[in-house]
Formats: sequence, structure tokens, C-alpha cells
Amino acid sequence: MKLKPLYALMLPAVLLSSCSKDFIDRPSLSGTTTGNYYNNADEVRAATSTLYSGLPWRNYESRAQDAIGDVMGGNMFTYTDVEYLNFTVSSASDRIGAAWGAFYKIIGYSNVMIKTFEEKKAAGGGAAYLDPAIAECHFIRGMLYFYIARTWGAAPIITDPGATALSGDFNIPRYLQKDVLRFALEELKMAETGLPDSDVPGRVTKSAARALMAKMYLYSKDYANAKAKAEEVINSGKYRLVDDYTGMFTKMSMNNNAEAIFSIQHQFAQDPWGTGNIKNPDRGAGALRTAEADAWEMYVPSLDMLKEYEFGDLRRKWSVMEHGWTNLNWKPQRANAPKYNAFMASGFKYDTLQPTADGGSLSPTRGNLVKYFAGPGKSFGGEPVLGQNSGNNVVLLRYADVLLIYAEAVLAGGASTADAKALDALNQVRRRAGLTAKTSITNDDILHERRVEFAFEGDYWYDIQRQGFAKAKAIIEKQNRGTVTGATYLTNFTEDKMFLPIPAGEIVQDPELGKDPVPYYN
Repeated sequence: MKLKPLYALMLPAVLLSSCSKDFIDRPSLSGTTTGNYYNNADEVRAATSTLYSGLPWRNYESRAQDAIGDVMGGNMFTYTDVEYLNFTVSSASDRIGAAWGAFYKIIGYSNVMIKTFEEKKAAGGGAAYLDPAIAECHFIRGMLYFYIARTWGAAPIITDPGATALSGDFNIPRYLQKDVLRFALEELKMAETGLPDSDVPGRVTKSAARALMAKMYLYSKDYANAKAKAEEVINSGKYRLVDDYTGMFTKMSMNNNAEAIFSIQHQFAQDPWGTGNIKNPDRGAGALRTAEADAWEMYVPSLDMLKEYEFGDLRRKWSVMEHGWTNLNWKPQRANAPKYNAFMASGFKYDTLQPTADGGSLSPTRGNLVKYFAGPGKSFGGEPVLGQNSGNNVVLLRYADVLLIYAEAVLAGGASTADAKALDALNQVRRRAGLTAKTSITNDDILHERRVEFAFEGDYWYDIQRQGFAKAKAIIEKQNRGTVTGATYLTNFTEDKMFLPIPAGEIVQDPELGKDPVPYYN
């Protein structure tokens, strides 16, 4: 959604309302006013539930997250988003337009809710339920500006789109990246103050705000504060690593589990589009396409990513399918396909020798993705799937990240560390993966651990980016971005590729976005 239409959408004093108590229901766009609505916690929480729903996040999490975080990061190969594979992204790219629109749309929702709830409180509304809701909005706004600052660098900051629309002045400049990051951090500090210590699974809390602050401090190389915030989360005891790593991304029963800190909330439904998780077909092996589940393997693991796993790392089979990978519970069948049906009758075997028409798999890298692929459908031994839709959440922040943030913050840019607490944090992650413990760690050790732990979760590009241009260039140029038929190494990575271009349509509407950034703070 473009900025100007977004302002117009945000003009009403009240954006969202609903009588539904379901956490992830989408509140309706109604004409209620602060005088007759938001009179209790249920009404307020029904509105803020929209900020977690897959509906407004859809255009980011569906493909833009993959293209930016993992294709650009060198973790995924694709024939579709080639411009992200070879760093020739233009301002006309669909993916950056989709991500930009999703982020500013949700920011717009947050802006209007903050204003509405503050007006309601000023008119005598209950602070006990309005203040936590305002804090939720600050958390979401802070999170999104963090994403924006990492994706585009300098960018607009919008807090009152209604006032902007009424003024008629849509010439919003780009603000310096350091100011966008500062604004995001201030939002999270307000969230930390106003959020409760605990809430129902899926809702953000003080610990969630601290975890995201730790990640933001680490990005900015403020190691002391990154360590302090991560340590607060660790000491809170509110999160833990779960045993079923694959299930975090593929099972509805594990939505909002003990490791998940912030997740986009999905329902198992097709309508409205985006209610369900629609990553399934883009990641699923074509051999698992059935009458229930679409699978067209748009994104596959890169050869460079497959080479990154240490021998014995269980995350390899938990994250990717390769020759010999099996799931004997999956028994997909197809109409009028006797050879396929016979091959699958005893359970799914990922086989690169079997003809593809008869159940074999032959991706360009001879691998497919496990993360966020729920399977061939419930009738065939998998999770419930409705065509392109499954019901599992998309996890944007989890406890493993906090542990690795802590370890890196202790290292603090040094050559190595043998600090006992840092080692314990990193080795908890390695221990789950079946790996031996480290006795000292370097920055490269942590980057490796982050890459394999969060592969295909849309984060690795940002880990590369925060290393600075020289190291980012060295990392990118060492990656094999080709296929089994031919290696491809890039030589065109230049400093201007560290951030994505502002979508062309936005600059047409607001020419200030095409100019040099300016300070947001005096």
C-alpha cells in the first residue's frame, strides 16, 4: 500500500473494532467512535490482535521475507527472484514494494490505535486495559521501524498519518538510518515500560520487548546493552529451547511454544487470503504436491547453505530434504499415477534418482526445504493443508536468538572469548543440534551458528549486513550461488547494495524520498 493512500486510510479517528474475542480474528473496519467503543479489555485486545494477524503481514512474509533475508543472504536458490540472488534489485521490484507496503500499513494501524487509545484514556477510559494496548502498539511500531532501518537504511518516520493527510503536505523525507534506529529503540523502551510481565501465549510482554531491544542493540554494536537485555530475558526463565525444532515451523500444535517470543499469528483457513500461512507451496518439494497441498518449490536451499552444516548437525535434516531424507508418516497419493503411488505407499523418501513423474525430486540444488512445509495434507499423513494454506505461525523472534545475542555481546567484537556464560548460551543451541560444545568462540563461530540455526527464517542477510561493507563483500563473494550444473560466484557486490532501493512508486508520490536523508532529531 502506498504512503498517500495509507494516510487516507488512517484518517478516521478509530480504525478497527470487533466483538470477537478470538486473539487472531481480524477486527472489522467499522464506524464506531471512542465514545461507544473500547470500553473494556476485550474490545481493546480485539483491535490490537490485528497487529499480529497474518493478514497485514502477508505481503512481507509471503516471498519478500524469503527474497530479502535468505535469497540475498545466500541461503536460498531460486529461479524466480533472480535479482535478489545476483544483487541487481531495482526500485520496481515487487518484493520491496510488498514489504514496504506491509510494514507501513501495520505502522499505520499502530499509529491510529495509539492515538485512539490515548484519546479514550483522556476521556476517562480505563488505563488498566488501555495502557498495555498502547504498549503493544509501540512494540509493533518499534519492531517494524527496526526492519525498515535494516532493509532500506534511511526511511520515513510517520507517527500521525491523519494529521499529515489533513495538512495536505505529503512531502515526507527520508530520515537518517541512525535516527530510524533510535526511534525504533525509543518505541521498544515505551513498550517495555507499559507491557505486562506475562500474558496469554502469543501476546508480547516486557520480556519480548527486552529480547527485541537486545537484537537492536547488537545490530548497533552496543554490546553492553545487548548483553544486559539478553541477560534479563535469560534470567526471567520465561522461555526455553524446545525439543521439536522442526515442529516450531510446521505444526499448528506448536504455535506460541516456549521458544517463540514473537510470531505472526495464523489460522487454518483460506479466506480471507493471508489468514493461513501461505509459505507451504513455495517451499514444498514438488514430489509432495497432492489434491490437498500445493507444492512448487520456488525456493530451495543453496549449495553454499548445504555446505555450511557441520557433520552431525541435526538441523540439517530438520531444515532441508536431501537424497535419503524420509518421513514415513507421509504417504501421498495421486489420481491416475500408479508408479508414483507405489513409490510413496510405504512413506515418503526424498529420492534424486527416481523419475520426477514417479515421485522423485530433482531441484536445481538437489535439496528442498523442510521449514514451513507442513506436508502433503492430513489425508496423507501430514498436517492439515488447504491448497496453499497451513495453520502454523511464522516465527520472527525466538529464544535461541537471545542466547546467541548474549554470546556475541560478551565477545563484544573481540578476537575470541572463553567466558563461561557466553559459552553456555551458545552451547545450549549447539547441544540441541547434537553438536559438541565449544570451549572458546570467535565472531565467525557465532555467525556460523546463527546461519545454520536461523536458516530460511529471513534473518541471515541482516547478519551479513551488520558486519559492515568490507566483511559483507567478502562473505557474499565466497558464496556459491549456482546449481549442481554450474557454480556461480558474484563479483558485483558494491557498497550501494547494502540497502534496498525505495520502491519507485513511493518516490513518484513523494519526491522527497529520492533525496538525501535528513535528521529526524534536532
